[in-house]
Amino acid sequence: MKQIDILQAMKGRRSIHLFKKERVSEELLKEIFTYASWAPTHYMKEPWNIKLYEQEGRNKLIDATIRSYQRLGMLKSDGSEKALKSIESIKQFLLEIPHHAVIYLPIEQDPVRYEEEYAAVCAFIQNTQLAAWKHGVGMLWTITPYMHDPQFLQEIGLHSDREKIAAVMQIGYPKKIPKRKERTPIEEKLEVIYK
Repeated sequence: MKQIDILQAMKGRRSIHLFKKERVSEELLKEIFTYASWAPTHYMKEPWNIKLYEQEGRNKLIDATIRSYQRLGMLKSDGSEKALKSIESIKQFLLEIPHHAVIYLPIEQDPVRYEEEYAAVCAFIQNTQLAAWKHGVGMLWTITPYMHDPQFLQEIGLHSDREKIAAVMQIGYPKKIPKRKERTPIEEKLEVIYK
């Protein structure tokens, strides 16, 4: 990959909210995650782990998501027609996304090591997005309240005392690419210290 390709991907990548129904091949997804694994990692620990939900497997994640929303008070669970319609609407929206990936890491007891591992996983996630974009695949890096719900973690086979979810990625070919939003000039964020 040429350096200019990387720079173009960094500037051109967009968060995708609407996806085509077409699935990304498992081979291409593996290739994308393989490129992502070249992220910087302290002591070569490579702390990232992926649960990839596809086809019927998406129902497990989506059902756990809805139950978590109900526990957290984000969705009503009173069985009313309005509540049932809301649940069905969310379920259909999430089922239209071809792939969902839960990115998680082991929890380190040492707070410094934990920050190092979390930073490495965030670098892995960004690499994933850039590698995907190079192949015409879009992603949405989501941070949602259910990621902090211990019962949600248990329902998808994780343990809240041992593992931390860093992101839930929505993945697929973009149906619509959002317009570019300009960034703040770096001069407003940069402080140069000479002495």
